[in-house]
Amino acid sequence: MSTTQGVAMARYEELTAERSPVLARARQAATLTVPHLLPPEGHSGATELPTPFQSMGARGVRNLSSKLLLTQFPPNVPFFKYDPDEYIVEAIVQKAGIEGRGEVEKALSRRERSVCKESDKLQFRPAAFEAFRQLLVAGNVLLHTPEDGIAQTFRLDRFVVKRDWGGKVLEIVLKQTFSPSSLPLDAQAIIQGQDGKPTLKTVDLYTYIKWDGKKFYEVFQEVEGHVIPSSRGKYKEDRCPWLALRLSKIDGEDYGRGYVEECLGDLISLEGLSQTMVEGSAAAAKIVILVNPNGVTREDDISQAENGDVKTGKADDVHVLQADKRGDFAVVESQIEKLEQRLAYMFLLNASVQRQGERVTAEEIRYMAQDLEDALGGMYTVLAQEFQLPLVSLFSARMEKRKGVPKLPKELNNPTITTGVDALGRGQDLKNLDNFLIGLGENFGPEVIGRYVNFSEAIKRRAAALGIDTEGLIKSEQEVQQAEQQAQMTDLATNLGPDAIKAMANVGGNQLQADAKVKAAQLTKRK
Repeated sequence: MSTTQGVAMARYEELTAERSPVLARARQAATLTVPHLLPPEGHSGATELPTPFQSMGARGVRNLSSKLLLTQFPPNVPFFKYDPDEYIVEAIVQKAGIEGRGEVEKALSRRERSVCKESDKLQFRPAAFEAFRQLLVAGNVLLHTPEDGIAQTFRLDRFVVKRDWGGKVLEIVLKQTFSPSSLPLDAQAIIQGQDGKPTLKTVDLYTYIKWDGKKFYEVFQEVEGHVIPSSRGKYKEDRCPWLALRLSKIDGEDYGRGYVEECLGDLISLEGLSQTMVEGSAAAAKIVILVNPNGVTREDDISQAENGDVKTGKADDVHVLQADKRGDFAVVESQIEKLEQRLAYMFLLNASVQRQGERVTAEEIRYMAQDLEDALGGMYTVLAQEFQLPLVSLFSARMEKRKGVPKLPKELNNPTITTGVDALGRGQDLKNLDNFLIGLGENFGPEVIGRYVNFSEAIKRRAAALGIDTEGLIKSEQEVQQAEQQAQMTDLATNLGPDAIKAMANVGGNQLQADAKVKAAQLTKRK
């Protein structure tokens, strides 16, 4: 990578022109939903942001981002699973002498939970929620997950990105503004004056991430045109902590499109009609009293009259001015209701799936809600490939480096995202397993299940599908046998008495000794 001074700043300015139309659309979407997510250029803490006349956009963004957070990163449940090939699992089972693939799935499930705990150390969920809000409104966000520290998100007006035709990130340039005292010591040395003090109150720090064309992302930071020596580094492709995320994938374009942009027309219409209703209602609520100048009623008597006063005058001389706009307001209100209904469907609000009626069943609401969720399948797919899978690789590599988990063989390292689309995840595996067992019971009876189904293996697979650690929860085969023997001994003691139990124990002891002698002889013969 070139070490020319000012290369990061120059590249940022060069790529800004390509970002401008995307940024303009994103700011328009933010103005109609949540303005502070992407404020106007030159915004500061003292700047007053525009306030929308409707809250439908803000409510929809918050609702949908919360749904995405819960579906993509559910609490206390791994959002991925290792899905190795069946033949590989079978070979491992035979080589290790394990009874059934349940033990392999149990070990992989334990590793999945350990990897997911890594995200909790970074306080990842707040950053993920903010990332989803930015993706819905702006369509783009930059996520940084440092090895030591807290995960951070950066909005679209702070970074630029360059991709190849297939969508692979080639360059990222991030611009941040800091106080000189918050920079590393070697960066402070660059901006110090002759008296040893910083010459600027704030400085722009540029972070440049570039693909070397082989297998590494090279990173360095730059301030005042000088590279900070301690900032240099490089990461393998699947271990880069900088993720330039987008909501929609468009071939040949560097940036994605936001979800709000798809319903921007409805939001603009709703904003205009809501403003009309608010201002029109305020005008209609204004009370103006007209007095006939040629009548016997005096204007001062009306304006100065207290409640209950008796005045001399004629009722026909006084008229209250009214805006006869009730019909016009009804048309506007009806259109607003239609727009809100359409936007409620777009943002998956619960009110949109409940029809107006006296009898609305819970199953009907559940079906409609699932139908709406299915409409987000394409969004889930992009997020799984560009957001979740890179996080799995990154967190797994960090834990292996710290010896937090053992290194996984390459043939087993095949993670699959299990959130969003059920057909990709454990939910479908669990459903298939349950349907299989239920079908056996319904068609052949419980006797067939008891005779042919390995319950220990079924329990392990079901626990792995739910992501539950069964250590100490489910009895082992040995513990089950011991419990059964103890129950038999108790029944015999009740029915036959202690003498019979003692005799059987002696017989059992003799049998154990005989078995031990046979095994010892076999070992001696092998040696």
